[in-house]
Amino acid sequence: MKSDFIKCGMTGWCLEILWTGLQSLLHHDWKLTGVSSLHMFPIYGAASLVGPLSRRLKGCGMPLRGFIYMTGIFGVEYLSGSFLKKHHCCPWDYSNAPFQIGGVIRLDYAPLWFATGLLYERMLTHSPQA
Repeated sequence: MKSDFIKCGMTGWCLEILWTGLQSLLHHDWKLTGVSSLHMFPIYGAASLVGPLSRRLKGCGMPLRGFIYMTGIFGVEYLSGSFLKKHHCCPWDYSNAPFQIGGVIRLDYAPLWFATGLLYERMLTHSPQA
């Protein structure tokens, strides 16, 4: 549903700005400067697919659901990042990070994507449309 897409896009933007703002502390940026890109809105909006998927996974344990969401997020991140990188407009570059693949995904972010998938599940299954 369109409202779920917008809700997921906005949530993703907010989470990314919070994450990058907190990471700015590592560079002694006490202003907690958080950043994102307009390209990220539709990528985060794609998380609206978690809603229908979560209904199919009802009855599965939380670890399995989280793993499936995490895998899906990695897949979307890899495909979208590869596409954007090919067109020289990818807003992230993990090339120098450990555990990276193609410079577009970081395997050490697995716990974050696991939790984010479950957050989206909770948000989408507790919405009036669910």
